[in-house]
Amino acid sequence: MNDQLQSRLAALQLPGMDISLGDTGARVRIAESDGRIAVEVTTGFPGGWLEPLLREQVQRVAMDSGLSLSSLVVNSRIASHAVQDKLSPLPSVRNIIAVGSGKGGVGKSTVAVNLALALAADGAKVGVLDADIYGPSVPLMLGLHGRPDSPDGKTIEPMRAHGVEAMSIGLLVDQDTPMIWRGPMATSALTQLLTETRWGGADGEGLDYLILDLPPGTGDIQLTMAQKIPVAGAVVVTTPQDVATLDARKALKMFEKVEVPVLGLVENMAVHVCTNCGHAEHVFGEGGGQRMAAQYGVVLLGSLPLEAAVREQGDAGTPIVAKGGESATAHPFVVTARRVAIELSRRPQVARPLAVSLLG
Repeated sequence: MNDQLQSRLAALQLPGMDISLGDTGARVRIAESDGRIAVEVTTGFPGGWLEPLLREQVQRVAMDSGLSLSSLVVNSRIASHAVQDKLSPLPSVRNIIAVGSGKGGVGKSTVAVNLALALAADGAKVGVLDADIYGPSVPLMLGLHGRPDSPDGKTIEPMRAHGVEAMSIGLLVDQDTPMIWRGPMATSALTQLLTETRWGGADGEGLDYLILDLPPGTGDIQLTMAQKIPVAGAVVVTTPQDVATLDARKALKMFEKVEVPVLGLVENMAVHVCTNCGHAEHVFGEGGGQRMAAQYGVVLLGSLPLEAAVREQGDAGTPIVAKGGESATAHPFVVTARRVAIELSRRPQVARPLAVSLLG
């Protein structure tokens, strides 16, 4: 009976995800007694949000088998996943997720910051590393001011905002100071920001995810990432129009060449809904992300709205997800972040001594 129940529960579709519970790699355990069952689901991604959405489906499966549901518990264990050959995950960071684009102006940093906040809201321990040495924008988007502390003069304490840790060269230099550095200096600064920041806090558990907000293009920073930074997966951001997807293709192929798995594609500014009349308009064209995803065999992780509120909240230092993930504007970011985490959870794992977090 348990085997049959497990098969049926594994076949349940995750609401809004187009994937079954079993296909995410989640483990389902069932304990039966006196016609009642207790179900425990363990996911490899922050899954606390699943419990209320799955409860009705699990109850229906139990009733179809002549049983009743006594309890449903969803736990999460975020593992470290495979990175490039000859590299290993950082001791304090389970997974680095690079967010890149082939060109500027597609809202990549906005996507990166809101994905980080959405993952944190789901219960993960998350950080953001601003890898754009020449044009850092993460401090503004997170509303961060001042300088980070250095308890020992050698390492840096990350700053914190909206439930995430953050580090950026913009926190270490004056806002109006231009970074007139050659490539080697910029890449050295990025490496130091990554390795000398005390990610994960004093509890020693480390971060589940570090979102690496890359600068646009395929230059020195990206090459350094490939050679020195252990990246578990990459997300490519584009807008729907052809000129953007053309450059996004270059970013996607770059990740493939440097052996960083592409978790999927995010189509930003996909549709604008008029606040006065409710008319939906595809300002930058329609379906470009879907066509590119189909052409290259990657997942379209999400299509995000073109809304003034996204820009306004980012400029104000309170990203749209920080205002509440259930709003019509923020919810697509939340769903996209969950898809990113699910796709990463399906990747090969790496055995390591870092303590796991228990979420949910």
